Amino acid sequence: MVSSLVRRRFLALRIVKPGMIIDQAILDRAGRVLIARKTQLTDFHIESLKFMGINGIYIREGEEDEEDAKLHQETPLPEALQRKYDEVKVDDRAKVTLSESVRKRVAEGVQYLYQDTQSADFTEATKSITEDLMKAISDNEAIAVDISALKVSDEYTFKHSVDVATMSMIVAKRYGLDEKQVYEIGIAGLLHDIGKSQIPAELLNKAGKLSESEFAFMKQHTLFGYRILVDKQELSQDIKLGVLQHHEKIDGSGYPVGLVSEKISLFAKIISVADIYDALVTERPYKAAFSPRDAVETIMAMTGELDFEAMKCFLESVILYPVGTTVELSNGERAKVIENSPHYVLRPKVMGIKTGRIYDLGSDLKCANIIIL
Repeated sequence: MVSSLVRRRFLALRIVKPGMIIDQAILDRAGRVLIARKTQLTDFHIESLKFMGINGIYIREGEEDEEDAKLHQETPLPEALQRKYDEVKVDDRAKVTLSESVRKRVAEGVQYLYQDTQSADFTEATKSITEDLMKAISDNEAIAVDISALKVSDEYTFKHSVDVATMSMIVAKRYGLDEKQVYEIGIAGLLHDIGKSQIPAELLNKAGKLSESEFAFMKQHTLFGYRILVDKQELSQDIKLGVLQHHEKIDGSGYPVGLVSEKISLFAKIISVADIYDALVTERPYKAAFSPRDAVETIMAMTGELDFEAMKCFLESVILYPVGTTVELSNGERAKVIENSPHYVLRPKVMGIKTGRIYDLGSDLKCANIIIL
């Protein structure tokens, strides 16, 4: 919870003044940060935003109260409760982790791909990045992913590409695909938005609603991506279709063609779920970030649009509340997560911080009316 003295509000750019604090990052089309979040704006910043076609931004007002900040710092458990917590906690399923050297190498590699899609070693660079991710999954014997722990870059395009690639690989493993397919879906996930390298920055970063013509052009990024890859013989057709079709929906409401379920490639069906989740939980110039819980609930409501088996495998692969996380329950108690279940991603088992009471939110009917806020 943030102090009531701090608030975030959206302002039309025409009324933004120098000295105001921006509460979002402004990125270029390659995902590089042009204006960092919490920057004090100058006339130059404001003119640059106008030039990019951004019509409004989020502004941060007020200051965080020091006492309020202290209230929400992590409080150590009393010794007796700490002993109980250590006895009852169950470590999370093995998750993907990236070393600092791998994070740096992957971030630089993705940046290179988006800067020069016609490079002679484009395919080799793509494969090298995917091999790094594949090795991280293999070394950790990972069967789950905690997106908050993956972060390779503050730059959206690069982070999003790596998130989607990694999630897609984990989901593909859960789905039962073989090692070659898991590797190839990693490549497809890494390149799924490569077509956005051909979209103007002012359109990618527009804060307001896109016009019909702008949205129609934006949707062509899947076609642009396919055209970038179509002549690269070293990449399989499965990879290329994953990039082309990742915005198709099983009810025919997607794009670029409006295919129905049986016509959509399996790679695209898996990448679609990972892409939607990561896009929802990430703040962009035109929207605030969803909480992980709200993002999962949104995906669960899309059963008519997303492949059910791909959705099920995704939900069983993502960890929203890692063991040790402190959460607030709807009954007013704060609690620590002690165990996750792949079948109840929104409802882990937790222990009350003050009472030591165990709440099995997924299986105990007595806890049916308690949710994590």
